[in-house]
Amino acid sequence: MKEFKRGTPAFGLCLGLLLAGCGALIMWIGFWRTLVLALLFAAGYFLGAVRDKAGFVRDAVDKVVPGKQEESIDFRREVKKNQGSDYAADGAAKADQLIDFRQEVKKEQESLFARKPAENEGPAGSGDEA
Repeated sequence: MKEFKRGTPAFGLCLGLLLAGCGALIMWIGFWRTLVLALLFAAGYFLGAVRDKAGFVRDAVDKVVPGKQEESIDFRREVKKNQGSDYAADGAAKADQLIDFRQEVKKEQESLFARKPAENEGPAGSGDEA
């Protein structure tokens, strides 16, 4: 039994026989009857093998639909926690540098992509004053 693990010839042979048996059932009794048979087998295995059925179902449902008490992930907090105190000490300085960088980029974009006045608008300061 020690050699019956994924990636071993014994496991491959067993899985091959199982899939060949499924294929034979599909050809012999049809797809839907085979599907019902597989579902009944899975239900019987669940009832016989799982001791804490309510806990198993609760855990499975929690994996699919998280509870309301769980909060969403705050990536900034997670990064701070993973990077340690160095990030917390330098956090304000890095935030200031980021804001300065954003302002520099904005100024450069404005200089590169200066807005041209629309054709129906006159030059700035000239309005239709009577």
